Amino acid sequence: MALSFLYRLARRAFELVRVHRMEALAKDMEILVLRHQLSVLRRQVGRPRLTWSDRALIALFSHLVPRERWSCFLVTPSTILEWHRRLVRKHWTYPSCKPGRPPLPPETVELVVRLARENPRWGYLRIVGELRKLGVTVSATSVRNILSRHGVGPAPRRDGPSWTEFLRAGILATDFFTVDTVWLERLYVLVVIEIKSRVVHVLGVSRHPVGMWVTQVARNLVSDLDEGGRRFRFLVRDRDTKFTRGFDEVFASEGTEIIRTPVRSPCANAYAERWVRTARQECLDLTLVVSRRHLEHVLRSYVRHYNAARPHRGIGLLTPIARSEPNAKAVIRRLDILGGMLHEYERAA
Repeated sequence: MALSFLYRLARRAFELVRVHRMEALAKDMEILVLRHQLSVLRRQVGRPRLTWSDRALIALFSHLVPRERWSCFLVTPSTILEWHRRLVRKHWTYPSCKPGRPPLPPETVELVVRLARENPRWGYLRIVGELRKLGVTVSATSVRNILSRHGVGPAPRRDGPSWTEFLRAGILATDFFTVDTVWLERLYVLVVIEIKSRVVHVLGVSRHPVGMWVTQVARNLVSDLDEGGRRFRFLVRDRDTKFTRGFDEVFASEGTEIIRTPVRSPCANAYAERWVRTARQECLDLTLVVSRRHLEHVLRSYVRHYNAARPHRGIGLLTPIARSEPNAKAVIRRLDILGGMLHEYERAA
């Protein structure tokens, strides 16, 4: 398979040299003939059969052809991006067996849901005790998972601050996520989001996020926040081993308490996880990343767009960074971000 790809790549390289030496008229006539033949093939062939080497060559040439000229390919841009995602999944998928305990009997699940719905003031432990009286042994974690799957919430909270009061205390949320380049190189990105304002900070991109690197980018963030006069009481993070003791001590020195989420509970860090999903859907899944510098450029442009130009439903359709009142009579103009992947609209000055 690799030899087939190298052979076809060499052939295309020789053809490029030959085309470069052709006269302009002959080159134009050949392009017209090839375009006509391509239109004939499109009318007769519904879906072309491409080999692995064909896909690799098309993906490689897509970097050399401007995006507005991608109509010359037999496939759509989304198909090229899907090939790369499929290759990444195949590269990072490992055979594994499903861990965990066997599922509970259906009658036990129905009994748990029945007790919770008939007694809305009962907590998880109370339901466990009632089941034990009936000769059924279930853990509190299993009861919580059953109720969560059936849309039954926990017992009402009787005291403590409201969510609005809690968010006003000032909270940061942080998380790592990965991006794979076209060369199957995995890059790690560390991001922090201010929950109240939804302002996002990309702390850095690294191939190997060791402890010293994580601690240094944390110092850089704390320094920037101090210059802006912003203090935060809590930092929410998961239990990833890349978050070292030095990382926690940097925030603790500023009076920020570290809150670690439960094991395998991404919903406990929902704000950071949701931003990662948004960044993938709007930007990263539509881009073939070539290198670390390329990824840093893409993230800088997207975060600048997210913070200053993208309305956010969580803050009343405002932008995370407040903007001045526009002149309602000025002309509306469009700004293209990342080569036209994203659009911004503003009133001309």
